[in-house]
Amino acid sequence: MSNIEQTLAATKFDQAQTAASQHTPAPLGRRSLLAISWLAPAAIVIIWELLARAGWISPQVLPAPTKVVATAVKLATTDNLLNDLGVSLLRAASGFVVGASIGFALGTLVGFSRIAKAAIDRSVQMIRAIPFLAVLPLVIVWLGVGEAEKIFLVALGVTFPIYINTTLGIRQIDPKLIELGRVQGLSRLGLIRRIILPGALPSILTGVRYALATAWLALVVAETIGAQSGIGFLAMDAREFLRTDVIVLTIVIYALIGVAADAIARWLERRLLAWHPNYGGGR
Repeated sequence: MSNIEQTLAATKFDQAQTAASQHTPAPLGRRSLLAISWLAPAAIVIIWELLARAGWISPQVLPAPTKVVATAVKLATTDNLLNDLGVSLLRAASGFVVGASIGFALGTLVGFSRIAKAAIDRSVQMIRAIPFLAVLPLVIVWLGVGEAEKIFLVALGVTFPIYINTTLGIRQIDPKLIELGRVQGLSRLGLIRRIILPGALPSILTGVRYALATAWLALVVAETIGAQSGIGFLAMDAREFLRTDVIVLTIVIYALIGVAADAIARWLERRLLAWHPNYGGGR
C-alpha cells in the first residue's frame, strides 16, 4: 500500500471515529439518574391512587395515598407525630453509635489477630444467628421495657454488619501493599493508618449501609413491646383502632427514613473514598 493510500485510510478511520463519537449518547448526569430512580416509586403511588379512587381497593384495606398524606398533616399539626419521630430517631442513633463502636472494635481486633479470631469469631457468629424475636423475651427480663431495652436491641443488630465487613475489609488488603509499606519504612501504626484502614474503608462503609437498615428493623421489633412513644408505638396503637391510614403512614415514614439513611451513607462514601476510582465522583 502506497503512502497516499495509507494516508487516505487513516483519514477515513479518523472520520469514522469522529462520527461514532458524535452519535454516542452523552452519559446521564447524577440528577437524571436520581430522577430515573424515583420513576418506579412514583408510578406505584399513581397506580395505587387511581385504584383507590376507582373503588378497586377498599379504604379499610389500603387507603389512598392522598388520605395517608392528609393523615400525616393532621397528626403533625394536632398530635404527637413529630415527637414520636424524634423519639424513634434518637433511639436508632443511640443504638447505632453503641453497636457500631462495638462492631468496629471487635472487627478490627479479629482482622488483625488470628488468635482473636479463634477466641471471638465463633461466639459472634452464633449470637448473630439468633433472631430478634427469640432474644426479645430475655432482653425484657434483663432490662425491662424501657429505653435501655430498645437501644440494646438496635445496638445488637448494628454490631454484626459492622463487625463482619470490618473484618473482611482488613483481611482483603493486598499483602503486596503491606510489604511495600514496610519497604518504605512505615511503622506498624503507619501501615494501619495509611494502608490497612484506607483499604478496608469501602468494606466498612458497606457494613454501615447494612447496619443502618438493620437498626430500623431492630427498632420496629423493640417498639412493639411496652413502648409509650415512637413510630412503632404509633403503629401498634393504630392497629388497636383499625386505623389503616396511620399504619400505612408509619410504613411510609420507615421507608423514607431508610432512603435518607442510605443517602447519608452514599454521601459518606463519596467524601471518604474520593481517592477510589469506583467511588470518587462517579456515583
